[in-house]
Amino acid sequence: MNITHPTARAREHTEHPGHPQRTIVTGSPLLLRPSRLADRTLARMLGASLDRRLAVGQLPELSPLLAARAQRIVAISSRRELARNWEHLLRVARRVQGTYHPARAIRSGQVIAAEPAVGELVRSLSAPLPVAARGVAMATVLLTDATGPVYNPHSRVPLDAAVEAAIAQLDPALPLMES
Repeated sequence: MNITHPTARAREHTEHPGHPQRTIVTGSPLLLRPSRLADRTLARMLGASLDRRLAVGQLPELSPLLAARAQRIVAISSRRELARNWEHLLRVARRVQGTYHPARAIRSGQVIAAEPAVGELVRSLSAPLPVAARGVAMATVLLTDATGPVYNPHSRVPLDAAVEAAIAQLDPALPLMES
């Protein structure tokens, strides 16, 4: 009689070679190929550069690394974490408005002025609907890029306009893949 511990059974189904994660890769025809651990690991290590590529519109289907990164950032848990980071930015901006400290070099006035758009962004990121990786990547880059409108007083892009552009790409009605 072979009795398997419940935890071992659960582990078999999550990382078992017979049940690998899959990544969509386009070609002629559309194929489903296993997502390799190496791709997922590299995509995590190169996250910032891959996010920038996705944010400007490169298709996730162009490379296994872009596909693995897109798969990770569109997961609801990743999107909700990003939404919490945007909420934290709003709290910090309210707290430090009118003060300057090099360690908190956010443009609090711009952030507070964009609060309605940021609130909509948080709701879009938190919604349990499928969204395109581009919108999530745009929201990530806005929050993490020191040369962008959140931090750089010389940025040519107003923060509210950049947030609205990310929201537009998070519309669940948009196709998730190019046809």
